[in-house]
Amino acid sequence: MVRQGEMRRIDDYRWEIPQDYKSGMRVAGMVYADSTMLDAIREEQSLEQVANVAFLPGIVGRSLAMPDIHWGYGFPIGGVAATRISDGVVSPGGVGYDINCGVRLLRTNLNEDEVRPKIKELINHLFSNVPSGLGSEGKIRISQKEMDDVLASGAAWAVKKGYGNRQDLDVTEEQGCMEMADPDKVSDRAKKRGMPQLGSLGSGNHFLEVQVVREIYDQTAAAAMGITREGQVLMMIHTGSRGLGHQVCDDYLRLMGGAVRKYEIALPDRQLACAPVQSDEGRDYLAAMACAANYAWANRLCIAHWVRESFTKVFGKDIDELGLEQIYDVAHNIAKIEEHIVDGKMIRLCVHRKGATRAFPAGQKGVPDRYMSVGQPVLIPGDMGRCSFVAVGTERAMQETFGSTCHGAGRLQSRGAARKIMRGSDVANELAAKGIYVRTDSVESLAEEASYAYKDVTDVVGIAQGAGISRKIIMAAPLGVIKG
Repeated sequence: MVRQGEMRRIDDYRWEIPQDYKSGMRVAGMVYADSTMLDAIREEQSLEQVANVAFLPGIVGRSLAMPDIHWGYGFPIGGVAATRISDGVVSPGGVGYDINCGVRLLRTNLNEDEVRPKIKELINHLFSNVPSGLGSEGKIRISQKEMDDVLASGAAWAVKKGYGNRQDLDVTEEQGCMEMADPDKVSDRAKKRGMPQLGSLGSGNHFLEVQVVREIYDQTAAAAMGITREGQVLMMIHTGSRGLGHQVCDDYLRLMGGAVRKYEIALPDRQLACAPVQSDEGRDYLAAMACAANYAWANRLCIAHWVRESFTKVFGKDIDELGLEQIYDVAHNIAKIEEHIVDGKMIRLCVHRKGATRAFPAGQKGVPDRYMSVGQPVLIPGDMGRCSFVAVGTERAMQETFGSTCHGAGRLQSRGAARKIMRGSDVANELAAKGIYVRTDSVESLAEEASYAYKDVTDVVGIAQGAGISRKIIMAAPLGVIKG
């Protein structure tokens, strides 16, 4: 386990795990945290995972950990690592099981005083309109051929079917489609798991949340996102690629186990199973992962369609009157082929972001035209009892973290431990006392997602801002929540 004396404090927000901490580390580790946050992180094995990731062939810069870091499969959740295309590897553990678990944020013209009196009606309508819960199935029925179309074209498939519009694609990471996707690299089992689940929220930490803007830190950047005032109502959607993404990860972890032996890759943890980016195994995984990412973007856009339907029904206004426009959609679990400057040279890298958000600055290729002057929106949800943030990427993030920042609050308690602290019904009552109405498919599961199970996202975002790897724009608090 990494101990305090083995880490080097760089400044108030950066701690280094030296490259000589373990024989075999190719780069040092970097943890973004203040001293208080670091004490909480040391309670688990995630810092050891940061050091283990530094063993990956072709890794450049540092093995990075965002302030919301916690233990994960192979990589820590909150981990970022970039490997050279030329001689580096890709690791499914660096993306995780919920491929392209991400966030979509919509703005509205509504104010809190218009929504709060109808929050129960709105949440109940959303709950009946958007399938949620463990093993939930969507309302969309597609054939095997249509499934391949979803995997190949992503959110564009949803637009073609009337579940969104061109403007939604313009403000989605990758415009909702990774071109390297190849449905032939996705197993039949994965496709069969995904076919009935398209357009569903799922379970765990996935949610729909009606939010109200409480603070605006940068009026100009907020206005570019259509956020003009405190009290304005937003809608956040958090889900991913459901059973399809889980199966893709599972399939390729088995394949990568053989690849490690085939390519004689020495690793300190078998969960870091990987293959050279330019090998058949590496290319096949990236093609399948891209399919799962595309599925997730289509999934969130279908859900956004039913969110819009619910708002129009409850408030008796059309979408234009309600101003139900998408601010942005960003992936939190993904591997991307990107160009970054390393040692003064621009090189192509495979950037793993697992529980981390792309955070590109103003003027950077890949930022939508609408946000080119302010930077890419970074969507950072907190727990259901506190708040969430919208930030933007920075130039320092490009220089230091391959254009990445934190993705959320980060767990403090495992799900099992959280259940032992409080009953789900008591959590619901506590939320109600705060004026937050919650619906869920399983009341007892609310205990797993209670505020005490998470770090305070305000602290997490504050560290990211203090380190200069993202800049907060607004803070929003929940009015009503649907938990999967």
